[in-house]
Amino acid sequence: MDSDDDMPVLSAHALAALQEFKQDEKARQEAFENLYKKAEDDFSERKQVSIDDFKEDWQLSQFWYSDSTADILADALLDGADQDTVICIASAPSVYAAIKKRDPKTLPTTKIYLLEFDKRFEYLSGTEYFGFYDYNEPLKIREDLKGKVNRLLIDPPFLEPECQRKSSQSAHFLLNKDKTTKTKSELS
Repeated sequence: MDSDDDMPVLSAHALAALQEFKQDEKARQEAFENLYKKAEDDFSERKQVSIDDFKEDWQLSQFWYSDSTADILADALLDGADQDTVICIASAPSVYAAIKKRDPKTLPTTKIYLLEFDKRFEYLSGTEYFGFYDYNEPLKIREDLKGKVNRLLIDPPFLEPECQRKSSQSAHFLLNKDKTTKTKSELS
C-alpha cells in the first residue's frame, strides 16, 4: 500500500501548534545567542542570565529544580563554607544558577564549579569554573578538582543503577578524602 492516503497528515490546528513551537524555539535560540555575544563583549552581562534562559532538553534528561528548591540546595552547599571551601555541582545547573544570581560579595567562596554535559552552561559559569561531565565516563573530569572538592551535589540524569553507580564513582574521584574539613559537623 503505497498510497498517499496512508501518509499521516497533521490537522491544521496541530500544524499551527508545531509551527508556533518551532518559532518559539528559534526565538529562544536567537535570544540565547545574543546574550552569549553580549557576555563575550562584557563579562558583567553574564550576571544577568538566569536558568530561564536555558530551555530544558528532555533528550538530555534535563529538568530544572524550582527556584525555591534550587535556593534550598544552594543554601545547604554554602552554609558554613569559607573562602577555601571548594564546591562542585554536577548535572544540576539550576542550583548553580541559583548561586550565581546572588550578590558575589555574599558568597563565602569563589571556588564554585559546574560540571555539566550541556556545554551551553559554560556561558553561565565561565570557562574557569566549568567542566564537561558525561556520567558515562565517570573519571574523565577536570584533574584539578580530583580529591579537592569539600561539598558536592550530583543529580544523576537517570535512575538506572548504572548511572547511579557511575555518578558515585565521580563523587569518589572528586571528594576530598579528609571528611573533617569544610563540612558542617552538626545538623541544625
